[in-house]
Amino acid sequence: MSDPIVIAHRGASGYLPEHTLESKALAHAMGAHYIEQDVVLSRDGVLMVLHDIHLESTTDVEQRFPGRARDDGRFYALDFSLQELRTLRLHERSYRDGKGLELAYFPRRFPLGQGSFRLPTLQEEIELLNGLDQSRGVKTGLYIELKAPRWHREQGHDLPAAVLDLLEQTGYADRPQQVFLQCFDDLTLQALRKKTSLPLIQLIGENAWAEDGAVDYDAMRTPEGIRRVAQYAQGIGPWIPHVLDAQMTPTPLVALAREHQLLMHPYTMRADQLPGGVPSVDALHHALFIEAGVDGLFSDFPDLTRRFLDANRGRE
Repeated sequence: MSDPIVIAHRGASGYLPEHTLESKALAHAMGAHYIEQDVVLSRDGVLMVLHDIHLESTTDVEQRFPGRARDDGRFYALDFSLQELRTLRLHERSYRDGKGLELAYFPRRFPLGQGSFRLPTLQEEIELLNGLDQSRGVKTGLYIELKAPRWHREQGHDLPAAVLDLLEQTGYADRPQQVFLQCFDDLTLQALRKKTSLPLIQLIGENAWAEDGAVDYDAMRTPEGIRRVAQYAQGIGPWIPHVLDAQMTPTPLVALAREHQLLMHPYTMRADQLPGGVPSVDALHHALFIEAGVDGLFSDFPDLTRRFLDANRGRE
């Protein structure tokens, strides 16, 4: 089995606002093997790198376009043109408290009121990473998540087709060693299996999260569920508590994945949000890489994950 990989979760998002080109460049410099791109569509069909289908958690859309929310009060990227999206300022992920004050989800990260970050397109990010690969003499992979493809389809947009078209245009469609495609929706991945040779990763969440589509993730983690996943995917992307129990011991899912030769790329290692009872970043890394034997890890702090793997090479 190949060496485990470091997947920069939304870039080096422990240090710079998520999904900014600056965050991706830093992750590249830190030695991440793959860099994640969550993608949604603009109103005019441009692939944007953004974790949510909504804009208000990471941009100033409420101030710039105060009358553009839908009836649910949310501002959807799909309701804005590329030109409009380019006017938005990105910032650290935030929320409003009961008094309406805007607060950072991770208070010790990049300050909310600083910087002039912008929302990138997927093409812009691919060009950046391709250029850095050339100038730094390395080969970094894309790890693309299709966000809410069923919802996009209901709105009249084909997100998977747009992703495959752009990968074809940029020369990445035939690079299975350099691209992963991931999604929470099993039906989307099953359809993609017939259209691409790129490796597919089935993301596994909690049923309570109500991800796009009516997917039963509890059933997916059973022997029969994992057997079905293995028919269309090369790996799984489970939540860390699906891989390690409260005692940091590997769960039965680990053995099931191994039985079906599925890669395991759990999410997310956050140095500032460790699971309860875990004393350190390296303790979590040890439990995941050494005890559970995962094949890769999504990390907000790719430098720390890369440092652990380099120091423990050959022990995984």
